Amino acid sequence: MTRLHFLPIQWVSACLLAGAPVVATAAPPARPAVSVVDRVAAANQAAMREPDRQGFLNAVQVFPYAEGALYHVYTAPERVTDIALQPGETLVAVAAGDTVRWVIGDTSSGSGAGKRTHILVKPFAAGLATNVVITTDRRSYHLSLTSTTATAMAALSWTYPHDALIALQRAAAEKAAAAPVAAGLALEQLHFNYVVSGDRPAWRPLRAFDDGRQTFIEFPASLGVGEAPPLFLVDAKGDAQLVNYRLQGRFYVVDRLFDTAELRLGTKKQQIVRITRVADGPQPRRGS
Repeated sequence: MTRLHFLPIQWVSACLLAGAPVVATAAPPARPAVSVVDRVAAANQAAMREPDRQGFLNAVQVFPYAEGALYHVYTAPERVTDIALQPGETLVAVAAGDTVRWVIGDTSSGSGAGKRTHILVKPFAAGLATNVVITTDRRSYHLSLTSTTATAMAALSWTYPHDALIALQRAAAEKAAAAPVAAGLALEQLHFNYVVSGDRPAWRPLRAFDDGRQTFIEFPASLGVGEAPPLFLVDAKGDAQLVNYRLQGRFYVVDRLFDTAELRLGTKKQQIVRITRVADGPQPRRGS
């Protein structure tokens, strides 16, 4: 049956007066609504990670771990599939959709920091399907299990790109912290005739010194915890302007000498710490 569009009466009347024919057009077919079930199925399909030939290490399929991914595991009757977690990861719980037709247990290998949890799964028959959720002290794993007549994955495990990135960032930060603030500094060339005065925030510098070419401002280790204060040079008239500097570990390195500088942080209740170079001679005590 063809559905017709009803035309506005004013337009029809105008056409009749002008002698023009009035043509009714067929309505376009309605698009079928996508059900919630279809949306869930599409999301699950998009999240599914299948075994990949390039991902096998001998008989072990190694997946890159991703939050929310669904890992497809192929099993078979009379075959045990080993699901190996990350070394040092502590198992919290294992939940399966079908615990009647599947045998699911856990064991461990190794000891100490290298101790590893293994989830062992085996179906009673071919043609079965269920899902398994594994929760640990670090993450959650979502798996879709399918049983075949004879082909089963011997084992699967994961790599953890996010953990590797964090480890690289931590190693780089530790390396930067351990690096010398500057190369080629000779103790006899250093001048420590600077006075630190003003407010006493947690980031207040411990001291300042120069080598005749660059000025170094040393902060406490807590500098990396909060917001770092910008550095301003103050001229003889009291005018301040930002100066270029770089952060090296817990030091500000300024590629010039200055007589007076201020570290300022905040707007309404601004914290100000002043660094003043004094005349050479007996070292003055740090001002308050």
